[in-house]
Parts: sequence; structure tokens; C-alpha cells
Amino acid sequence: MNFQQLRIVRETVRQDFNLTEVANALYTSQPGVSKHIKDLEDELGIEVFIRRGKRLLGLTEPGKELVSVVERILLDTQNLRRIADQFASRETGHFVVATTHTQARYALPKIIQWFKADYPKVHLTLLQGSPREIAELVETGQADVGIATESLDKVPELASFPFYSWHHAVIVPEGHPLLALEKVTLEALGEYPIITYHEGFTGRAHIDKGFADAGIVPDIVLSAIDADVIKTYVNLGLGVGIVASVAYDAEQDRNLALIPVPDLFPANTTRIAVRRGTYLRSYVHAFVEKVCPDLGEEAIKAVLKPQNGAE
Repeated sequence: MNFQQLRIVRETVRQDFNLTEVANALYTSQPGVSKHIKDLEDELGIEVFIRRGKRLLGLTEPGKELVSVVERILLDTQNLRRIADQFASRETGHFVVATTHTQARYALPKIIQWFKADYPKVHLTLLQGSPREIAELVETGQADVGIATESLDKVPELASFPFYSWHHAVIVPEGHPLLALEKVTLEALGEYPIITYHEGFTGRAHIDKGFADAGIVPDIVLSAIDADVIKTYVNLGLGVGIVASVAYDAEQDRNLALIPVPDLFPANTTRIAVRRGTYLRSYVHAFVEKVCPDLGEEAIKAVLKPQNGAE
């Protein structure tokens, strides 16, 4: 048994049992992948995968048990390297943060500025994606931390902490009729075309819930994955925008007016997540503590422990 065999088993599951994709992901050949799997099964005396001819269709019952052990072994191997790196070079390394456009553009700049000032030798990479993609990047170890409003607290393999809470707000061009109202209601919003976030991004589910609870079907004429696109089309007069309030910049968005509507839609909580069981380098701990200053290092370590059945 060797680490390459274990990596192949893990990657086979990740690539939905497509051995060609496994070979590409691990920079090896498909016959080599098949041989490693066969050698491991022969050594263990069990079949790990369900087969139809030469195709793999899924995991056998013992295969399901084996995969969870393989994940733990490979995670602990990665942790050993991180521990060695931690004490060999405390202030250097590679730190990957996966997040959405809204968080990268509006919530994180000051924190990133602080991090680069305190850890100038750490190479920082910001990966942008959807909340589901962010959760997957952290779960698979391709990112050290993930920051998003959706998905992160739904994955048992991830430990997540609240970053900040926020509400949606309405944005309109200067002179818009909604600005003359004493209080903007959902009924009033429903009279206009709506431009807001795409499903699965930046609290869109709470926007849909707010309208649904009021029995209103909004005319959503355009949806986008980031606030800058929404603001562009609101500025063109194509509709009324609903964005995260943090995404409004009074100086840069001076042609638009912000209407706070904290009572119209449920509040949202942006979270930061790391994978359970992962050894965090000191600068990763520092980053998480900066984002969540009330937690403290011991609290973070306690939550990082794998849950039963979710190692």
C-alpha cells in the first residue's frame, strides 16, 4: 500500500469514477491508475469499486468505509507537512482564500491590507467563485479558508464562524419615484422591474423569501453574480436594484441613491470556513481571528475537531 494508491482512490471518487479524468488530475496514465487500484484491492482482499466491465460505477460497502479512512490519512499527511513548514518558516508560505466577488470587493480589502502588512512574505491568492464552489475548494484542500454568505454552514466537513451580518438595500437612479415615498414596501418594489443577484449568491434566497411571504411575484428582469453589474444596469434605467448594503459606495455610486430597507428581507450572515481536522498555519489562525475577533485561538481549535462520521 502506498500514498499514490490512496490518492487515486480519493481522486476516483472526486472525478465521479471517470478514470480518464483521474489520470489527468494526477498527471499519470489511465492504465497506471487501473493497476494501482487492482494492486490495492488485491493487497486488502476486497473490492473497493463496483464495476461493469472496465467501467467503475461506484463504491462497494467496504469501499465506502475505506474512502473515509483514506481521506483521514491523506489529510493527516498534509497536516504533517504543514506542521513541519510552520516551524521551519513561520512567516512564509502560500495562503489561499476562496470567496465571492461581493466579499472580495467590499468586505475584505482592509483585512487583506492588514494581512499583507503583517505577513509580507506569505503569498496570498484570492479565488473567486460561487458559494458552492467555495465550499468545495475548502473541502478538497484547494483553499485554506472560504468566505461566503451561503453554503458554508451546510457542509459537515467544514467548520464555519460568523463574519458579519448585513441587510439588503434598494438602489435607484437619482430622482426615482421610490425616493419620494416615506417608507418603501414590498408592494411598492413590486411595481418596478427588479435587478438583483443570481440564485445562490449574496442572500438571493432571502430576497425570494421576502417577496414570497408577502404573496408578491417580482419582475426580475436581470440577475447577476456581483453588485457592480447590478449597479451598472440600474444606472442605465433598466430597473430597481436590490444589493447588499455594503456594496454601495456613496462616492463611486454618486449617480445612484441607496434606500435602506432592513425590515423587508431577512438578515444575512457572511461566514468564514475552514476544513475540520486541518492543521492551520499561524498566519491562517491570525487571519481567522482578525475576521472573527471574539473567537480566540482555543475556540477555533475546538471547533476544528472532526465531527463523528464526518472526518
